[in-house]
Amino acid sequence: MPQYSCLELLDERPGISGAELARSTFVTRQSLAVVLRGLQEAGLVTRPAVAEHGRALPVHLTAAGSERLAAARGAVYAVERRMIESVPARRLNALLTDLDRMATALGS
Repeated sequence: MPQYSCLELLDERPGISGAELARSTFVTRQSLAVVLRGLQEAGLVTRPAVAEHGRALPVHLTAAGSERLAAARGAVYAVERRMIESVPARRLNALLTDLDRMATALGS
């Protein structure tokens, strides 16, 4: 899941730093470093060895990363559909509101 989350975030926000990725995926910087190393070795992301500005190293999806993300989305969205279909329609809006609140609380 952390790999998928990283790919999604990099698709939305190309060039964000590892620290931003760690915060956004709710993992430690050390854990994210392991995830990024794996993604780099698989050719799915790029990150320069040296920062152009400051200390942050911007991370970018490669073409292979974009392709892998597109393939993974199908599986993730299928699971999401199954989960949503299990919630009674009358409860869905309340559930989504509660999930938004929880996500906001985690971001604080």
